[in-house]
Amino acid sequence: MRQTGQTDIDGVTERQSNATDDLLSRARAGEAAAFAALMRQHQRSVYSIALRMLCDRHKAEDLAQEVFLQLHRKLDDIESDAHLAFWLRRVTANRAIDRLRREPKVETVPLADDAGTDPLLQRRLNELVTQLPPAARAVVLLRYQEDLDPLEIARTLDMPVNTVKSHLKRSLTTLRARVLGAAIVEIEADDQDRAATSREPAA
Repeated sequence: MRQTGQTDIDGVTERQSNATDDLLSRARAGEAAAFAALMRQHQRSVYSIALRMLCDRHKAEDLAQEVFLQLHRKLDDIESDAHLAFWLRRVTANRAIDRLRREPKVETVPLADDAGTDPLLQRRLNELVTQLPPAARAVVLLRYQEDLDPLEIARTLDMPVNTVKSHLKRSLTTLRARVLGAAIVEIEADDQDRAATSREPAA
């Protein structure tokens, strides 16, 4: 038997989905206000994926605009609220991958993230994720930012699920090794500083 709280949540989710479906119908009919409302609903998610992939706010804004322009042209293909969310994630991630592959590799600045309990570790992880190849970066972000499971990621990126799992395994191994390596370097540097200080003659 379902608890009352869960029933209430399911009811709210269903109403939100129905409201989005209504917006979709009106947007397909050419109502500009309905399309603007759809953009407001999903712009944060689209921009967030683009920003984490590209690590550049201006490029992320440009890519988000491209995604919504493409959505406007493809509205007739969108079947429901769930399909819209899936479509936006897929187009955003794949456009970001294509852009990263086309552009020359440049030094990226890791983005600040206040959500982590350790800001320095979070910043280091963000920096390391930007060093992953484009497809692997997308897989990691969709898994740990968008909370998609491997099958959902495979559908989003049009990639075999075993390839997704392989990307995750290799990427996590790489990230762990680099974080551990950086920690060891810092510990050794601290030890050297303490040793040098202890050898200094007293004043």
